Amino acid sequence: MSTTSRRRFLTAALAAGACGAGLSACSDSTAVAPAVASSNPPTAEPVLDGEQALARLVAGNARFVAERDERLDEGVARRVAVSQGQHPFATVLGCVDSRVPIELVFDQGLGDLVVVRSAGEALDHSVTGSLEFGVAELHTPLLVVLGHQRCGALDATIKALDAHQRTSEAGQIGYLVEALAPAVREVAGKPGDRLTNAIHANVDLTLAKLRQSTVIAPLEAAGKLKLVGAYYELDTGRVVLS
Repeated sequence: MSTTSRRRFLTAALAAGACGAGLSACSDSTAVAPAVASSNPPTAEPVLDGEQALARLVAGNARFVAERDERLDEGVARRVAVSQGQHPFATVLGCVDSRVPIELVFDQGLGDLVVVRSAGEALDHSVTGSLEFGVAELHTPLLVVLGHQRCGALDATIKALDAHQRTSEAGQIGYLVEALAPAVREVAGKPGDRLTNAIHANVDLTLAKLRQSTVIAPLEAAGKLKLVGAYYELDTGRVVLS
């Protein structure tokens, strides 16, 4: 079953089983919906810990890079199946950049990932709280901070700092500059591409801040949560783990 995900197959099988049970209008999606919705959202394989969750993301990205993506579970049957409950296996913090659609990058479908996005993965109370919700309330065993090549938010931060721009005059964008400035300052004078260095430093600093969370830190300490940094290459589509 290389081109159609096992989850989509299982969802279709649930619908077929409902038809066999005597539904008179199985060709009508509204007739099938209640039968499918009453079941737990089917999954290809159970994810038991952060290592398995990470392996699934890595495998999905490999498919994305090789252009052999599975058909994403985004059809009517899957939508109905997850409407009554969700069981995502990973939480991902990524950038708002339109070239980095998290679910596509990892070849995942409806109900698979908790995705939180902010420019340059900048943290504030809302972003951090959303990540805490993913790992504590939805029980995802993996939290990934995903930076990406040629990040516009960090590039803008570099330019603002170089120009000694007063961030207080730049509206809420100024807040982003202040949030991302530590990563830019940390790599000052280091060899290599300044922007790329800042992107990697920002991922590391973001992970360090998340480890100060009174929700996230205990989960990691107890072995219930794995934190990982990663870098997405726009040129290749590849995700490189930190």
